[in-house]
Amino acid sequence: MPVTFMNEVGMRIHHLNTGTMCPIGRRLVNGTGSIFQRARMVCHCLLIETDDGLALVDTGIGLGDIADAARLGPRWVRQTRPRLDPAETALHQVRALGYAPDDVRHVLLTHLDRDHAGGLPDFPKARVHVHRREYDMAVAQRVAAPAGRYIAAQWRHGPDWMFYGDGGEDWFGFKGVRALGDREPDLLMIPLPGHTPGHCGIAVRGKDRWLLHAGDSYFFHGQIQDPPVRAPLMLGFFQRKADIDRAARLANQERLRQLNASHRAEVTIINSHDPEDYERCRCGRH
Repeated sequence: MPVTFMNEVGMRIHHLNTGTMCPIGRRLVNGTGSIFQRARMVCHCLLIETDDGLALVDTGIGLGDIADAARLGPRWVRQTRPRLDPAETALHQVRALGYAPDDVRHVLLTHLDRDHAGGLPDFPKARVHVHRREYDMAVAQRVAAPAGRYIAAQWRHGPDWMFYGDGGEDWFGFKGVRALGDREPDLLMIPLPGHTPGHCGIAVRGKDRWLLHAGDSYFFHGQIQDPPVRAPLMLGFFQRKADIDRAARLANQERLRQLNASHRAEVTIINSHDPEDYERCRCGRH
């Protein structure tokens, strides 16, 4: 079920897990338990009530993915073991909160990997905000993507794209930052390339504090601690294997670590798949 918090300026932020993954080897993925137990990973998305309707940060796994799991790729399904539960989809949780799918006016994507963009067809009237470099590789194919990286069926319906990547401002030392539609100052797209070329973080501003959804910039909460804690063996392997530009991802991870160390009172950082980050938000510790 979605977990809801009101930030300091009255903006409601709903924390959604839009896809539980249960790979084998809990100790090697979560760092606790037995290697013979199933691990737990989440697809941590945000549903934000703005003055211009609802904004969804990532979409997780969608109904189309559940209806046709083969399109997710047999290797990916075998390795991650997603539950593929319709009740976990963003669409189901939006309705459970009393909203209609068309109330979601904006989708802000950290990137276009299958477990982040799968729910796009469930919100066909939303404007989809994405970094231009991500679109160029995943959708337009102007830049060659690794084989099988993206699932074109997830945007076959023809979303209303809004592109980012030109110009922008500074934000705590991060460059090229732009507000949602260049007019909503409480929602920012922050380039964090590495995991993919157009990977972004999404920052949500309260009165005295920011919440930064850093996507797949890191997989394990300990990676942005100072000093950093190495990710469990298998989780670290998943992360390295998924990197398109590992050097850039590590550089941005270091910048997130510095941000966490220097501005913890001003910025809370979360990622997409760590259940520790998600549960911290569920308990209101953000």
